[in-house]
Amino acid sequence: MAYSRTPEPVLILGIDTSCDDTSAALLGLDGGRTDVISSAISSQFEIHKKYGGIVPELASRRHIEMIWPVVEEALGDKKPEDLSAISVCIGPGLIGSLLVGVSFAKAISYSTGIPLIAVNHLEGHLLSAFLEHTPEFPFIALVVSGGHTSLFKADGFGRYTGLGRTRDDAAGEAYDKTAKLLGLGYPGGPKIDALAREGNPKAIPFPRAYLGGSFDFSFSGLKTSVVNFLREQETIPESSRAGLNDIAASFQAAVIDVLARKAERTMIKTGIRRLVVAGGVASNSALKEKMSRMAVKRDAELFIPSPKYCTDNAAMIAFAGYHHYLNGEFAGLDLNAKAYLPL
Repeated sequence: MAYSRTPEPVLILGIDTSCDDTSAALLGLDGGRTDVISSAISSQFEIHKKYGGIVPELASRRHIEMIWPVVEEALGDKKPEDLSAISVCIGPGLIGSLLVGVSFAKAISYSTGIPLIAVNHLEGHLLSAFLEHTPEFPFIALVVSGGHTSLFKADGFGRYTGLGRTRDDAAGEAYDKTAKLLGLGYPGGPKIDALAREGNPKAIPFPRAYLGGSFDFSFSGLKTSVVNFLREQETIPESSRAGLNDIAASFQAAVIDVLARKAERTMIKTGIRRLVVAGGVASNSALKEKMSRMAVKRDAELFIPSPKYCTDNAAMIAFAGYHHYLNGEFAGLDLNAKAYLPL
């Protein structure tokens, strides 16, 4: 379908249903100015917490219930006809969840004639720092969340080179699985982070998978190491067992040491001294402290979005969509969701 661009200012609706949060946002863009007019999110935390993780079927059903109320909230007093474009996340993510957002965006586009834009979820995270900051290209981006742990070199909008990715568990996934082993519940990241502040990160020598000279990541072995450690704890007197705070701190240190070392080595190899850290795990207090120290050491610029833009949100999808809009990169009504979608 052929669409035409409207002169600036531009008003873009972003939609993200990639996982368990139903999110819609309205972005106003005029020249170099970006204004997040609204951001509406419906959380499914209460639905999934009793299962210790996200149940895909329940997530997609809840998206169906909440997509229209969330979009209505984001639009406010605006009508769909006021939009310059609709930007929707098409993947990667849970296929049932993605289909809800993609189908809804296609329906609005079909009924109003508003241009439709497809956005990769990873690109949304990679560009999320631009909602509050103005990093210059090129920069290194570490996208670290429950489903993704990847390193990219960004040379411009739409010009990304993958440098490394997780070979098994993502960092956030390792947090959630370890929290479940420790009986902390879901989601695990914030709970382990809180306990770790009171613990000794050197108490337990959990392994760091640096994978030689590779920029890839692996956290499944760390999770297995935690399992084995907890089994060994059951064989010794309770008075001699490691405290929960120390276990959390030692686990967290193992994750963050790898993330920071890989990011640092990437900057050294490329000669780029600008780093963007994004994704849900970017909200972790210890990771932010470690990255800040490393940035000072390397005389590098560090950009980390606010927590509300680290987790999945539609504002980042709208911003990424804006640059596809400027390039006239529109999608047709045959657009489909993709559970696996490399950037």
